[in-house]
Amino acid sequence: MTHSSYAGSYAIVGGGISGLTAAYKLRRAAGDDALITLFEPAEVLGGTLRTVSVAGHPVDVGAEAFVVRRPEVGALLAELGLAGAQIDTTGARPLIYAGGALRPFPERTVNGIPTSAESLTGLVDHDTLAHVAGERSRHLQWETGADPTVEDVVGDRFGAQVVARSVDPLLAGVYAGSAATIGLRSAAPGVAAALDGGTASLTEAANAAVPPVSAGPVFRAVGGGYRRLVDELARQSRVEVVQTAVCRVSEDRDGWHLADASGNDWHADAVALAVPAPRLPPMVADALPSVAAAARRIPVASSAVVALAVAPGTALPDRSGVLVATGEPLRAKAITLTSRKWGRPDNVELLRLSFGRFGDDVARTATDEQLVVWAIADVSGVFGVTVDPVEVHVARWVDAMPQYAPGHGALVAATRASLPPTAALAGNYLDGIGVPACIASGTAAAERLLAAVAP
Repeated sequence: MTHSSYAGSYAIVGGGISGLTAAYKLRRAAGDDALITLFEPAEVLGGTLRTVSVAGHPVDVGAEAFVVRRPEVGALLAELGLAGAQIDTTGARPLIYAGGALRPFPERTVNGIPTSAESLTGLVDHDTLAHVAGERSRHLQWETGADPTVEDVVGDRFGAQVVARSVDPLLAGVYAGSAATIGLRSAAPGVAAALDGGTASLTEAANAAVPPVSAGPVFRAVGGGYRRLVDELARQSRVEVVQTAVCRVSEDRDGWHLADASGNDWHADAVALAVPAPRLPPMVADALPSVAAAARRIPVASSAVVALAVAPGTALPDRSGVLVATGEPLRAKAITLTSRKWGRPDNVELLRLSFGRFGDDVARTATDEQLVVWAIADVSGVFGVTVDPVEVHVARWVDAMPQYAPGHGALVAATRASLPPTAALAGNYLDGIGVPACIASGTAAAERLLAAVAP
């Protein structure tokens, strides 16, 4: 990529993985002469990528792993010289807690949408299995281009138990949402595409969309925690970090002006907005009213994570963790057996419990003490063991989990089309909530701004 001699000035609002990726990609392409300023009010960069020490071991208390079949994380780590930092899971499989018992995790699904009745054996009752098995024989009504909720489709074709025990646990883990809040095109785009293409049943559509069986791992993580990626992005981007919250963005003939609540003002030729959707409306209401309006239409959920270090030898199953079905008498929506998933340290067992679903206020209102008590009770209720943690850490992610409601993709496309060339959006509310998608959004934002400023 060749650019003119003027390198340009760029403002990036938001220091999460999306904003840091944008800064790094801008620096690589625009060179040392570009002025790149990143605005982030938090004391540490990384957003929901946060690594803490628990009993002397690094534990990610935000995003934890990434999907291997997407290339973005691996490619970025390689660019940064961290290719060797990737670690595989132990191969331990998860379980589902449903009907008051631990049950098999469904095989070969698309975000919990089954490809056969056999894939749900042991998870749902016999009547539901028979209903799933007979789905191919029932007429399917589908309107090309439609984007119903996952619940509308799966509940109709497979029944409520499949929604509660197979789909909801996965969507709660990804979005802190449920089949009732997420559109099919976002949760399972391949399924929607197969239905558009004329498949005669949801079973066929799921089979067309399910990822191929791979001999390698489905997930990887960064050894030592995501902090290594965050720190290296910040170092190699050589970005000037301003620790403040931008409250207003405006555009004039000279470019973009950014202001904080103290009256400070900055100028840039181009701006990348890499903040959570709820922070956008007051910031851009005057300059980018269509962006503000779109952001108001994106619902958000909050979540909390409790990391526990417990005594070594605690009788936990050799599984990667447990996802919790809808309607169970547990507070947690998921329990990650960190030591069993990534490898056991000698001195402790590490666990992570996640709380909070769309529509509740647990992450906002529960005290740290309440969350820890609930975590200990859920570990006891699920595994039948009593634990006395030697160390705990609580993290909260308020309004950090966007819900990809029906029509989300069309909303994002229309919003992007309304942007001036020197403005870009990045973040987990756009094209995917996971780390790979956030890296892709930061990369796309940088490319857009480079094309406008230094063509």
